[in-house]
Amino acid sequence: MTEIISNFRWQDGIEIILFTFIIYRFFLFIRGRKTQGVFYGLLFLLMVGFLAQFLEFYTISWVFKNLFAIWVIALLIVFQPELRSGLARLGRNPFLIPPQEGEVIDEIVKSANYLSRNRMGAIIVLKREMGMKDYMEGGVLIDAQVSSELITTIFTHLTPLHDGAVIIDRDRILAANCILPLPEERESMRGMGTRHRAAFNLARETDAVVVVISEETGRISLAHQGKIETGIDGITLRERLKEILGGSQKSRFRIAKGKK
Repeated sequence: MTEIISNFRWQDGIEIILFTFIIYRFFLFIRGRKTQGVFYGLLFLLMVGFLAQFLEFYTISWVFKNLFAIWVIALLIVFQPELRSGLARLGRNPFLIPPQEGEVIDEIVKSANYLSRNRMGAIIVLKREMGMKDYMEGGVLIDAQVSSELITTIFTHLTPLHDGAVIIDRDRILAANCILPLPEERESMRGMGTRHRAAFNLARETDAVVVVISEETGRISLAHQGKIETGIDGITLRERLKEILGGSQKSRFRIAKGKK
């Protein structure tokens, strides 16, 4: 042990930190995707291969060793969409610099106020740690910068995407026209419309934060952690979003400081 410590270089420490960071980012990247289960299955097979070699199971080790080249090709095929998306993100943000502050919440509040004044129904889902891939399957993938103009355009009457929900991750609009599952009618949901029931249900099943605008009344509501606040104004919405999304340093959203 003393010999290992004495031979440890500062370059080795940097390599360990970089490798750990890459693995961490990779797990975050595949989290919530369909290929997550495939990756865990391949990881299990890889562990079996190492265990077979350690226990000197020569036949199993030979099979795993000779199929390695085929597995590499299979991985490239299975994870092709994720690889393309990851390389595209790396091209846009090569140093993984966080988004600029003061954009996401301000744009959401601005669009919510506009939609409320014009009585345009909307559901805006702010993704947090839990994956949203299952809810995005029936929607239209967008992957665009968050802006109030784009959000209000999506929910404009008679446009093809206005009926479903918009899902936002950090500063990106991932998808629109996402159909959220409706729960069974309960006493706590009495008097709620379709949008509010869907938002309330999503807030119970996930850690997402959901902003809802009623088409009938123009009221703004906020659903989070199985609760829903109705009839709030833009100022209250901004404060609640800052409180929920910016309450810790681990927040995935960047909050404007002193911006009204």
